[in-house]
Amino acid sequence: MRIRIEDVAAAAGVSMKTVSRVLNNEPNVREEMRERVMQAVTELQYKPNPSARSLAGQRSYSVALAYNNPSRNYMMEVQNGMLEACHASNYNLFLAAVSLGRERVADIQGLFRNFGPDGVLLIPPLTDDKLIIDELEKMGVPFACIAPKNAAGRIGVAMDETTAVLELMAKLVELGHTRIGHIKGAAAHGACRWRFDGYRKGLQNAGIEFDPELVVQGAFSFESGCAGAQELLDLRKPPTAIFAANDDMAAGVIRVARERGLNVPGDLSVCGFDDTPISRHIYPSLTTIRQPTSEMGRLATLELLARIKSPEAGRMLRVDHALVMRESTQAPSRR
Repeated sequence: MRIRIEDVAAAAGVSMKTVSRVLNNEPNVREEMRERVMQAVTELQYKPNPSARSLAGQRSYSVALAYNNPSRNYMMEVQNGMLEACHASNYNLFLAAVSLGRERVADIQGLFRNFGPDGVLLIPPLTDDKLIIDELEKMGVPFACIAPKNAAGRIGVAMDETTAVLELMAKLVELGHTRIGHIKGAAAHGACRWRFDGYRKGLQNAGIEFDPELVVQGAFSFESGCAGAQELLDLRKPPTAIFAANDDMAAGVIRVARERGLNVPGDLSVCGFDDTPISRHIYPSLTTIRQPTSEMGRLATLELLARIKSPEAGRMLRVDHALVMRESTQAPSRR
């Protein structure tokens, strides 16, 4: 028999309204009362009924992840973090693919027509899409952003990506690399600019002249990493190291290098950005910058849930990075 909220209230010796306030993480509930309700929830294995909650509170008790990102690894990490936050708050999560063409506003409108989420989390490049943001603001829908170009007035999570790349470049230079190639990310993403800025400043700090032929355009996809590697390795004087702006593209570089009979890292050092699972699953394992993507998804969702409950709540948080040295980098060989 399904356990009802009335059963939880009876077991805890409180009103159904108190149980509802505890389950919705509302303020002004005494800690002793909260613990008593949660103990009853655990003992009875009570699962809130989303439909009943929605009817009672005029909410859907769901949020949406709106995305148009070519990196499945990045997407999965963000989604995992969101699911953790949603589960802890008894919320559901919808995935909403949004195009980058003229129909993107219609995609957002369709999301609310079909599912009516209480709020939306935007990830790059949608986090900077003015049409989408204007539409959400017009509808009065709470939203949070991950890594927006302009964080002013926004809530969500960001990281200092330029400083992270500076650390990576300093390490490559310390290993002895002076001819370092770079595969940029999709131009619509703030990450493309921030990571390229780190690359250029890293060269400048080391006294290495910037060479535009060592920079090629990518799109944050494995395939664009392969194409970028072909272009860089076809140069009359190819680089001894390649920094790809994410792990998916770096994996593409390793694929092309191996196809050409090059040893990684003996003939070519390769590094990426994000520390998604692919960086640990490929061989050789990838030197990369750890961006806590799953944690960013979790934290941004918590800020979104706070904004849903109160129009004044929610912050733009900053998270730390870490340089992760693995098997794909070493000192350049003498050629």
